[in-house]
Amino acid sequence: MTATAVADERLARVSPVNRALKRPEVGALIAALAIFVFFAVTTDTFATPAGASTWLQTSSTIGIMAVAVALLMIGGEFDLSAGVMTGFTGLVVGVLTTQYGLNIWVAVLVSLALALCVGFVNGLLVIKTGLPSFIVTLGTFFVLQGIDVAGTKTLIGQVAIQGMKKVPYYDQPHAIFGSTISIGDLALRVSVLWWIAVAAVATWILLRTRVGNWIFAVGGAAHSSRQVGVPVGNTKIGLFMATAGCGWLVGMLLLFNTSTVQAGTGVSQEFIYIICAVVGGCLMTGGYGSAIGAAFGALIYGMANQGIVYAGWDSNWLKAFLGAMLLIAVLLNEWVRKRAEETR
Repeated sequence: MTATAVADERLARVSPVNRALKRPEVGALIAALAIFVFFAVTTDTFATPAGASTWLQTSSTIGIMAVAVALLMIGGEFDLSAGVMTGFTGLVVGVLTTQYGLNIWVAVLVSLALALCVGFVNGLLVIKTGLPSFIVTLGTFFVLQGIDVAGTKTLIGQVAIQGMKKVPYYDQPHAIFGSTISIGDLALRVSVLWWIAVAAVATWILLRTRVGNWIFAVGGAAHSSRQVGVPVGNTKIGLFMATAGCGWLVGMLLLFNTSTVQAGTGVSQEFIYIICAVVGGCLMTGGYGSAIGAAFGALIYGMANQGIVYAGWDSNWLKAFLGAMLLIAVLLNEWVRKRAEETR
């Protein structure tokens, strides 16, 4: 009797198109290219070095937070205090240096420590109480917003920090967080380099490390992950702390870029971070997404934000654009996920 060879389905060929569609960031990459081409063709300024430096700067600060929020969403959680954290950390540095004469580097480290503590508390409350992270971080959002406004008014009598350039050694952190790098005719803020670095490190963690496997696992099936030895609690607390740490980084970038900060800085930005992460391929349910996709999502936001201005449109169209992109991204991500499951 002749044995009939049976093909192993695990060795089946997968077309490049199907392989590409399995990547969560593909949709955001295509959308980014389309938006770039559209505004480059319809406006005179968008594709010039001066225009590109503007929308890259806008994208960079949004992108750093979008990447951090994407990792947190992949881990199955949200942080609604991410936006106000950027203003909180900047205000801490401003008040400690301009009002109390603290060394600027000590003030920067104090603000980082406070941000990490807030992230730790957020994560700990979510793990220990079982409350949704949406509720926990919404509470943190209002606490920090109250501190930013009422606390700053109590300490300095106003809601904005002035005179940062007069602080001793201001030039040192300014070189790290607020300088400009010229590449030919293109003037890039250092925040763009920070954005690229954060996206690269986050992508490496997700795809090349055990921690990345834990992040996907706790977001997709936390109970099952705990049963096989994944440190669910520590992983989620670490993600909240990383998000808060990125909030500190963006706070420093904004502070030393403009040498001022206001109590309202960062408020409502958390929704933009979430939109960028979803546009970049993250599922609202967790367990699926991409750091590089979130970076592309931020690039889409930055290009649309400036492209609308360069085109002379009403700036309120940006809100309509963001809403449409969110709905399209959710539908597209769900279709890609189902297609990937069917392929497997």
